[in-house]
Amino acid sequence: MPYGRGTFLAMKKNATNLFQIVIFLLLGGAFLAGVSAIASNGEGAGELEPRAILSEISVTAVTSEGAAGDDPSQQATPLPTIDIANVPVIEETALEPALNPIMNIGQEPTHNFQIYEVERGDTPNRIADRFGINSETLLGGNPWLSQESSLLQAGVELTILPIDGVLHEVQVGDTLEGIAELYGIPVDDIIAYEPNNLEFPFRLYKGTQILVPGAVRELFIWTPPKLPDRPEGYIVGTGTFVRPVGGGCVSQYYWPGHPGLDIALGEGSAVYAMDTGTVTYASWASGSYYDYGNLIVVNHGNGYETFYAHLSGINVFPGQVVNQGQVIGATGNTGRSSGPHIHVEIRLGNFRDDPSFYIGIPGGC
Repeated sequence: MPYGRGTFLAMKKNATNLFQIVIFLLLGGAFLAGVSAIASNGEGAGELEPRAILSEISVTAVTSEGAAGDDPSQQATPLPTIDIANVPVIEETALEPALNPIMNIGQEPTHNFQIYEVERGDTPNRIADRFGINSETLLGGNPWLSQESSLLQAGVELTILPIDGVLHEVQVGDTLEGIAELYGIPVDDIIAYEPNNLEFPFRLYKGTQILVPGAVRELFIWTPPKLPDRPEGYIVGTGTFVRPVGGGCVSQYYWPGHPGLDIALGEGSAVYAMDTGTVTYASWASGSYYDYGNLIVVNHGNGYETFYAHLSGINVFPGQVVNQGQVIGATGNTGRSSGPHIHVEIRLGNFRDDPSFYIGIPGGC
């Protein structure tokens, strides 16, 4: 049955209306399903503080292509806007660890050292025996003693460590393992000393002091420059030694913190070569870790060297051969020194031996 033009237009209009209704129903169903899902997810969560996720979502209906263009009056009407600012958001924090801001902060060492004031006539060995420690430990707690032995005099205050060892001042970059390696002491021994207060993670603090049990402070050993090669070699001494000065008294004996002998006597007194040999150094000798003042060094050609320090005058020159008992200089008070005296050393290789074994012990001052 043929249709007229009016009938066709009416059918088209009805189809368009039907399509719009279907689209509206589908979108409405999707919206209701979403709201239902959110409500079911929030069930049992209790009252939660609303938290804005999105301020507004606008959904616009989609029409079939060209439908609105055919009849402006049939353009799709926008669906209602959705405000979900009040939709609850579930937060679960039950598994989050509680913060502990002091978890990795350790304690600083809490040492309680005795302070001893040196009395007239004290010696390092005598002081060490009084407190039941080794004489090396006096140096371990008072490193400045290695700079000049005459600093150990009446009235000076010493830090007395309770056990044998070294008091190490922590510097930037220090680690427990590095300190242990420096002194050749097991890490566990340092940790085990309770006043160090070392607990995991074993933090060290700059400027604090760690006691290293059983350690011995290593002394700096200055060696004089060598003479140019001598085809004839060095003259060989007698192998015996005489006292470097006539008279005087011992102001500081040999001990690990002072590997030499100090003899006090008036400035300008004659100084004698302790054995025959070749002068290898005759000049000023001073640096960061040593301060001999005017110094003479004699090589005796048999492994021995003798040192004569703090002189007021030098009468020889490098390369000169001297005989045992020959005047080579004069006593003085140069360099790091607290009064007129001569500091003498007898070395075998780089080992600084006790001069008293070779020249006897003059009386103490």
